[in-house]
Amino acid sequence: MPIKVVITDDFTHLSKVAADIVKGKIIELLKKKKEIVLGLATGNSPTGMYKRLAQAANSGEFDSGRIRSFNLDEYVGLPGENAQQRLMHPESYCYFMIQELFGLLKDKFIETNVPYGSLIDQKTLIKELRQYPGDWTYKGADAGKSIAIKQKTGSGYLAWVRKEILDGYAKKIKKAGGIDLQVIGVGGRGHVAFHESGIPFKGSSVMLVKLDDNTISNAVTDGHFPSVENSPHYAISMGAELVYQARNVVLLANGERKVESVTRSLLDDLTPEVPISYGQRYAKIRDNLTYVLDRIAGRELLSKKGELRTKGVVIEDLTTP
Repeated sequence: MPIKVVITDDFTHLSKVAADIVKGKIIELLKKKKEIVLGLATGNSPTGMYKRLAQAANSGEFDSGRIRSFNLDEYVGLPGENAQQRLMHPESYCYFMIQELFGLLKDKFIETNVPYGSLIDQKTLIKELRQYPGDWTYKGADAGKSIAIKQKTGSGYLAWVRKEILDGYAKKIKKAGGIDLQVIGVGGRGHVAFHESGIPFKGSSVMLVKLDDNTISNAVTDGHFPSVENSPHYAISMGAELVYQARNVVLLANGERKVESVTRSLLDDLTPEVPISYGQRYAKIRDNLTYVLDRIAGRELLSKKGELRTKGVVIEDLTTP
């Protein structure tokens, strides 16, 4: 099956179509396996879908008690005196998932997992990075970069971050059998989770990321934080290479800010400048990638159906004439 792109009218229509696709895949997977593993995203795009999925589970359309989940990312540097306060900060992705999905379910998932960013004290992290510059290197060609911590470090704190926070999350996903169905959104510059534009694909498992200034500014513009100074500047994130190891991937995007990145991800060559373009390689291996877009995000793709067809992309236009 080629890459499939479904174009919908608006956010409400996108949410319904995406929920039907994801629900169908969940039901299909649960027929084959005792339990399944979902990869989940935060942000505005999946919120309507999550509510519909919770309604479907609560009405008995599928058994949410046979699902465990892993989220893509979490901030480092949220306000709070300790890990617990940071974890339950209103802008933490743990809090988001409780509000948007987990808390809506009558039968809870077997287990939910969010990257362990709240365990890291940002002030200590910055201090250790400055004090031990030889323990790590930046990877990335743009403002947002992953921080690759070396195997042997002088900093016990950085060694702990690598072993427990980064490698620990990746190992837990592997122990669960890998992700059966991954839901992702897309950032304005084509990033998936906090795999920022310019970060290499190779080796992008679970990463410590210094955020792109654009990502930080967008968080402020979207009303998540009052100012750039009060916004987290680091995050823990699954990288594109790990994200696209999932057996099924469903990408959601809506709005004007996503037009360029969505278009480039399918029409241009694969490039770290647009991390979701890694899906082109994934589709050749896994052959199970679906985009669900509103008519704004999919505007340029609708006008280039022929060119997309030659690249193995099929468009299903569900928009109202």
